[in-house]
Amino acid sequence: MPQHSRRVLRGTVLLCALALGATACGGSDDGGSSDKKVGSADLQSALKKGGTVTVWAWEPTLKQVAADFEKKYPKVNIKLVNAGTNNDQYKALSNAISAKKGVPDVAQIEYYALGQYALTKQITDLKAYGAEKLADSYSPGPWNSVKSGDGVYGLPMDSGPMALFYNKKVFDKYKIAVPTTWDEYVEAARKLHKADPKAYITSDVGDAGLTTSLLWQAGSHPYKVDGTKVGIDFTDAGAKKYTDTWQKLIDDKLVSPVTGWTDDWYKGLGDGTIATLPTGAWMPANFASGVKGASGDWRVAPMPQWEKGANASSENGGSSLALPELGKNKELAYAFVEYANSGAGVQTRIKNGAFPATTKDLNSSSFQNTEFPYFGGQKANKIFAESAKSVPTDWKYLPFQVYANSIFNDTVGKAYVSPTRLTAGLKSWQDASAKYGTQQGFTVDK
Repeated sequence: MPQHSRRVLRGTVLLCALALGATACGGSDDGGSSDKKVGSADLQSALKKGGTVTVWAWEPTLKQVAADFEKKYPKVNIKLVNAGTNNDQYKALSNAISAKKGVPDVAQIEYYALGQYALTKQITDLKAYGAEKLADSYSPGPWNSVKSGDGVYGLPMDSGPMALFYNKKVFDKYKIAVPTTWDEYVEAARKLHKADPKAYITSDVGDAGLTTSLLWQAGSHPYKVDGTKVGIDFTDAGAKKYTDTWQKLIDDKLVSPVTGWTDDWYKGLGDGTIATLPTGAWMPANFASGVKGASGDWRVAPMPQWEKGANASSENGGSSLALPELGKNKELAYAFVEYANSGAGVQTRIKNGAFPATTKDLNSSSFQNTEFPYFGGQKANKIFAESAKSVPTDWKYLPFQVYANSIFNDTVGKAYVSPTRLTAGLKSWQDASAKYGTQQGFTVDK
């Protein structure tokens, strides 16, 4: 996943996707879906006839995929458009849907944002194209993320099973063992900061993506979603594991107050003052391009566990390709999505640095035995692939998660810059999210 995809969303509200009166956003003579089943013969006929498919996506590996697809099907033109990254594209997409004009045929939508488009029927249920038959092709986390109710609303493009990236040079220098539990992680943080007051175990100024990923791994289930009925509760046992542990890091000032993806953050990763990074498997390319001077210093380890002997992970990031209801050329659009995310395009994307969501590729010996020069020749994909197998599949995002993430810094973020406790910050986030959901017409239980 591109680095900028992980930035915290700030103040973005989808203009139409959250309106429960979905008919206000959908319905068009040019687009719309049908209950008709579309078979492979229909797809082949569409490919033979040809046409233009407009794809809104920021993922760079799709450029080569589009070129290959056009070469294979000369009558098809893939118009690849970068309409902005995540929140910028979602705003543009919602504006287009509201205006019923300029809606793309295919849109890249991150997993956390997909549900709100599915709920309001602004994207097509791909079961009509037989997408459910691909279920076993994907690792559990991404596949669960593209499902909503009985529908399948996108095909997974990539995934972000989590791992712990750590600076081996720093750990060796101070004789710190790589933590296997989060309790050990706190102790490692204390030992490191005592040895070098300028060094921190990681950086964190409040990040919705990291927080939800850690809650997910801890077995928390803060969100219950049943259509327009929503539950929000950050007080379960999994949430307590997270808040008890992370509060210690905050209280003892053991996390660097440096914002991610900034120049200072890259500098900290390079000079060792930020010693670990728990994040998704899409991160290696960002190390190689953004922290070149530390090549050979870093390694990858499995995520620390909340309980000794456990084996749980979670996802951090990842996107799907979906078909907006108002898009045209549905058969061609689906054919491209299947090619890119399930067919030959997957290998193309892997060769260009993408991390796959397909189990066949995750489990292949060529993929797992790939050596990463940046990580001292380590075969890091083995760790990532094992992590992908260990992601609980019962996690849910809110159908208005984009908005919820946008107010994270105004609620939970206060725990990093004031006496506010994490538990209080999560309660504030819960209340503000519930208020917004109620205003949008959801039935919210908190």
